[in-house]
Amino acid sequence: MTRHRLTNAEARRVFLTRHALGRDPLPEGGGLMDLIDRLGFVQVDSINTVERAHHMILSARMKRYRPRHLAPLLERERALFEHWTHDASVIPTRFFPHWKLRFVRDTERLRSRWRDWHANGFEEKFGEVLEHVRRHGPVTSREVGAEEERTSGGWWEWHPSKTALEYLWRTGALSVCRRVGFQKVYDLTERVIPDAHRAPEHPEPETIDWACNAALDRLGFATSGEIAAFWAKVTPEEAKAWCAANPDLVEIDVEGHDGAPRKVYARPGIAGEARETDDLPGGIRVLSPFDPAIRDRKRTERLFGFHYRIEVFVPEPKRRYGYYVFPLLEGDRLVGRIDMKREEGTLAVRALWPEPGVAMGKGRLARLEAELARVTRFAGCEGVRFADGWLREPLA
Repeated sequence: MTRHRLTNAEARRVFLTRHALGRDPLPEGGGLMDLIDRLGFVQVDSINTVERAHHMILSARMKRYRPRHLAPLLERERALFEHWTHDASVIPTRFFPHWKLRFVRDTERLRSRWRDWHANGFEEKFGEVLEHVRRHGPVTSREVGAEEERTSGGWWEWHPSKTALEYLWRTGALSVCRRVGFQKVYDLTERVIPDAHRAPEHPEPETIDWACNAALDRLGFATSGEIAAFWAKVTPEEAKAWCAANPDLVEIDVEGHDGAPRKVYARPGIAGEARETDDLPGGIRVLSPFDPAIRDRKRTERLFGFHYRIEVFVPEPKRRYGYYVFPLLEGDRLVGRIDMKREEGTLAVRALWPEPGVAMGKGRLARLEAELARVTRFAGCEGVRFADGWLREPLA
């Protein structure tokens, strides 16, 4: 039997629409919580050239969003909690029961790994740290282990009590109740996560089934490896077995940017969805380097022909583009990347590289100008300043 095939254009439309980048990212009357629920999680990152990644991700989909809108969901309503997917993220709290599998699996995995990496006796601090939090309330890493040697090095040089704090957070005994600046503040999980979400227990097979279903619903179509990587919660072997045993899935071919087909799993209605999905908005949107639509770099390259790497840790003379360069989405195409930052009250644009074959004519420049005006308002800047020679030639 011939498998159904999605054209590359159909696949891009379905995938981006599932990631809330279509014409109607929210249900009628929907708000910020609906958007985050639709995405599944929003990655948190410390780099702040224009705004932090989580704010950029939400702003790209909700024009009225401002950074002040997120904190109440985390700190007051407790509708979100902060934990790990593939990296630190904010996640709907109703998903918390399914994070218990991660807590269990990380209990020994991290302890074994961190013994080698930290080698600082952090395990001996668990009881002391928990008792300090229990007695004194929420703490930062600066407020524990006062007598321990501090360094200015990287995470592998954490002092023992900070390592213990992070371990106890990663394994569920502590939760992040808020951030001060970008520093995590920890409290006992029972004082942070509402009982209705903290109490339920799910057997391991139920959480694996939930994680795989929830990943596929957000990806639209995927290999078993992509399903496993979405939450970084289940193993590739578990996701592969789930796909093979699930009678509600079909195998289809998805055409890549180069025309080559790739076998993936999807729901039976994917072909009709592809036909009915509207074209994406024609304007240009600035995406965070950590946007969930481009987080899987290999998938991004297959679907869009867009090779993207963050060059933060690349020595400046060896960078192809820049320290922190934002991809530009236009409709269902990634058309370029822009190097810009908030600087002295303005949005300073250093350089823009169109992708090969993308002409920066008057219409596209006008769409770029409109998007930069939106980003300027979002970031609280007074205007845009372009460096000399900012519009570059495409790099092959």
